[in-house]
Parts: sequence; structure tokens; C-alpha cells
Amino acid sequence: MAGMEHNMEAVASDQNITAVQPQACSRLSLTGRVWRLRSQPGSQHYTIAQSLGLSPYLSPLLASRDLQDPGESRRFLEPRLNDLVDPNNLLDMQQAVERLVHAMEQGEEIAVFGDYDVDGATSSALLVRYFRAIGRDIRVYIPNRLTEGYGPSPAAMETLKGEGTSLVITVDCGITAYEALEKAQAIDLDVIITDHHQARETLPPALAVINPNRQDEPFPYKELAGVGVAFYLVMALNRALRDKGFFKDRTEPDLKQLLDLVAVGTVADVAGMTGLNRALVSAGLKVLSSRTNPGFSALVDVAGIKRNQAELSATHIGFQLGPRLNAGGRLGQGELGYQLLASTGQEEAYQIAETLDESNKERQGIERGILDQAKAQVKEQDPGPDQRGLVVAGEGWHPGVIGIVASRLTDRHWRPSIVIAIDPESGIGKGSARAIPGINLLAAIEAGAEHLEHFGGHKAAAGLTIHRDKLEAFSHCFEQHLHENYDADDFIPQLTIDAEIPLEELDMSVARQLCSFAPFGPGNPEPVVVFPRVSLRGIRVLKEKHMAATAVCPVSDSRLDLIGFRLVPGPIHDAIMEGEITLWDVAGHLTVDSYRGRERIQLKISDIRPAIS
Repeated sequence: MAGMEHNMEAVASDQNITAVQPQACSRLSLTGRVWRLRSQPGSQHYTIAQSLGLSPYLSPLLASRDLQDPGESRRFLEPRLNDLVDPNNLLDMQQAVERLVHAMEQGEEIAVFGDYDVDGATSSALLVRYFRAIGRDIRVYIPNRLTEGYGPSPAAMETLKGEGTSLVITVDCGITAYEALEKAQAIDLDVIITDHHQARETLPPALAVINPNRQDEPFPYKELAGVGVAFYLVMALNRALRDKGFFKDRTEPDLKQLLDLVAVGTVADVAGMTGLNRALVSAGLKVLSSRTNPGFSALVDVAGIKRNQAELSATHIGFQLGPRLNAGGRLGQGELGYQLLASTGQEEAYQIAETLDESNKERQGIERGILDQAKAQVKEQDPGPDQRGLVVAGEGWHPGVIGIVASRLTDRHWRPSIVIAIDPESGIGKGSARAIPGINLLAAIEAGAEHLEHFGGHKAAAGLTIHRDKLEAFSHCFEQHLHENYDADDFIPQLTIDAEIPLEELDMSVARQLCSFAPFGPGNPEPVVVFPRVSLRGIRVLKEKHMAATAVCPVSDSRLDLIGFRLVPGPIHDAIMEGEITLWDVAGHLTVDSYRGRERIQLKISDIRPAIS
């Protein structure tokens, strides 16, 4: 952050503003973290900010998103559906559409093979709602996570064929289902794969494979979620039907009304919030906020989101809607999510939403129990500062929640963490792993591949299968790789800072400019903003665990409301209440809230550190 000084001074000179001298970032915060600036802006980013009417203090956000000219920056900040590219640019799209049109003309039975997560549920519901709108009912097959596992299986293909299905569309799965697709081919069952997971060089034997992450796919927008690929298939099919005069005597569906499903599936699947996804999610959030889908309307109510919440955000999806939609699949009821989102009646929707809410509570209870056991194992291991990875395992742990537990351990200890659920009878364990920034998790797991049954994933998250007898040997390889390939500094907890704004420079205009970078997600994380050298007043505890305060600029008396969730008791609250330090740097997420018709700016505290004297 100290490197911002020269550029900020230059902007100050050009625009007659007072330059901020960013504080050194090598010291630790009250939570023991080092603060580091995400990206250093260049002179062009200040020029872009000026041309777009943005505060120069937001220039680092343009740099970290690799926005290099005003036009590109404007498209990023004002995403439009008109910017969506032609769906026929995707390989195999035309073959898929031709086969679908033929199936409709011949009255063939069409089925969707989905997945049990939110991306799969929204993709399945999207196709159901579209085909229903054009007068066709289609079968949906969602595998049971606990008994069938992920993706198409030979048995599932035989089941669909036996029911009279002649054409299957996979959504959010299928790209590695070689055995199942070979069975489908053998029994004369045509399959169209729509997926977004990384493909191998050799593709499964399907009629069409629509996947932006095929190795031979020139389509540049690799960030599409499964539901985004499904929506692209619907766009192409709808255009083909229009060209054939299908809508001459019937109403053409409004595809925009399906974008709430695209937004929820994309955000919940943690897909990149760049490129096409920004346009799809931005438009989808508007549809979601209108609550025209009975399933979403019921889920919003059950989740406790207030009716006066005019605009729903990616945060609502990530923390309230997504976990409930996922809960059914985690506990072996994967069809509930799709059924909710495809429902047409409010009564039916509320019944399913309440069931999912109960499943989510059950999931939370299971998760808490496993997390407590996992934390006890870590404490027993007594990992010192030299230990760089965590591997914990338990017999009978529910495999549906171990990914969440791994994330909790990673956040708590700032170490790559692997949580393994072992079947007591077979001794086989299914593991889920999560990384910290800068660590290639998949490479670290691959270092112990000789001890694994299977593994896969990517740099940030991965899964594996291992026999309990191999746990110790694998853990050694995992730890050895982390020592041989990374420095100790890579395991110091960090908070990544996006911008530093003097409190006297903050007003509603700047706050709204910051909010214009939404929707947030990978590639466009919610900005963490630092307000340097402020005093803290009016400190109070809410509900015995949250902290509220007011940040005050000692020079201008400018003020900002602060809220810190689950900070009491804790190092931040304790240090502030000691009263020995008068000036602080405060970091957090800036929000604009509406309360009783009045807007206010608030900072949700991420961390605090003493200001340099």
C-alpha cells in the first residue's frame, strides 16, 4: 500500500484533492493479519476513473479487475444483455438444437439429467420452465447424492431408456461420464451434454457436447456456470423455433424471466463474476427481486428476507437462498431444489421451501457436530507454526458437509485443510479440501497420489478418495509438498485490501460508485476498503456478540457507522476497550442501507489495526 503514495500524489496534483499517504502494511492487525493491497493502479487507471466520473480513490479497483480503457471499464460497470454473444459460437450448439427441434416435431420423450447442487437445480428448472412455456413437459432425473453419486451412470441411462426417453440433456454434469455415455450409445439413447467443468482431451461419445471448457473450444467466456450454458442452449433453441415459425400461433416465451434462475445458479456455484456472467447475473437479480417465480418467492420468505427488501443481491443468494437450495442435495433429497424452482403454485412452493429450510437446519446441526470434532482433532495434533497443512478424518462423518467444514478450518487456521469422512465398514474415506490464496491445492494433493484411490479439482478446492490405512502416508506427502514449494510467509494470515479512502472524502456519491462494481464474486470480489487514522466512539455491544461504533475523522469530524459481527468477545473489541490507542485504521465492506426511507452508509468491519503515530 505504501507504493500508492506516488500515484495518489499525482492524482492530487491533477485534480486538486488532498493525497492520502497510505500506511505501511507489514505490521499485524488486531486479528494477527497482514494487510496487502490487491493491485497497484497505474496512471491510466486514474485517467479512466476521471473520465468515468469515479473517485480517484477507487482507481485500485480498476487495476485489480484489469480494466485498461474507459470503454472496457464502462461495460464492466454497466453490464447489458445486448453484450451477450451468439450462442451458436459454442461448438456443437447447432447439432444440439437441430436434434431438439426434430425431437419436438416427432413428439419424442425428452429428459433432463441434472445435478443435486444449486447450479444443477436451477439448470433443471430452467429447462422445465422453458419447455413448459412452449407446451412441452419433460422428465427430470436428479441422482441421489448418497446412493448414486455425481453425474450420469449406466443404470440411470437404462432407466431413462426403459421409460421411453429417446433424448437426454445433461445439465451441469456429464463431461467425464464416459461409461454412462457409452451405455447410452449402446442402447440407442441420444445425449446432449451441457456442462462447464473442465473437459479432458477425449470427449464422451455424445450427440453434442456444449461446454465452454472443452479443450478445443475457442469460445472465450470460460466462466459460465452450468445454468449459464443451459440458458445459452435455450437461447439458441428459441431462435431456431422462431425461425421455423413455431411462435406464429402461440406466445413466444420471455427468456428474461428465466434469468433469476441463471443468477442464483451462477452465484451459488461461485462462478467468476466477469465477462458474460456480469450481464446475466445483473439482469437476473432484477428478475429475482420481482419475485415472480413462486419457488423463489417462497424461499425468500422462509429465509427471513424482509418483504421491504427492494433489491436482492448476490449476498442474499450466497448466504440465505443458496444454502437452503443445497441442503436437500447434501442430505440425499436432491430433487427438492429443482421441484421448488419449477413449481407453479404458491402452496406447493411454500411446502417445499419449508422442507428445505428444515433440511438446512439439520445440515447446520450435522456441520456443527463435525466441525467441533474436527477442531478437537486439530487441537490434539497441536500444529505449531511450522505445520502448513491440516488433515482430519472421522468415521461416520456426513460426506455432504465436509466441504463446508474444510472451509471453516481453512479460514480459522489459515492453512490448506482436508476433511475426510470415512465409511466405518469399507474404510474408504471421501475427502474435501480447501486452500488459502497462493497455494495450488491440487498440486499438493497430487504429491500423495500414490496413496489415493481418486482425486480431482483445481487450485482452490478439490476432492479425494482414500483408504484409512493410507491417511498417515498421504498426510506426510501433503505436508512435505507444502514445505518444499512454499515459504513461511505464504502461511501468514492476510487481509487483501482493495482501496484506501480518507473518511473526509467519503460521501454518498463515492459509496454508490463503489456499489456499482457489484455483483461481486470470483474475479470481482467485494471490495475491502480501509479508512485510515480514525477515532472510534460510541462503542456498544449488540446481542452480547456484535459490536457497533462510529468512526470519526479527527480533522474534519466526518463520521461513519460501523458494525462488526461476532466480534465480542475477541481481540478487536478487547483492544479497543483498553483505551490505550486513540487512532485506528479500519477495514471492511462498505454498504448503502435504506432504513425508514432514509439511506445511510455503513461499514461492516473486517479488521482493525493501530494507526501509525
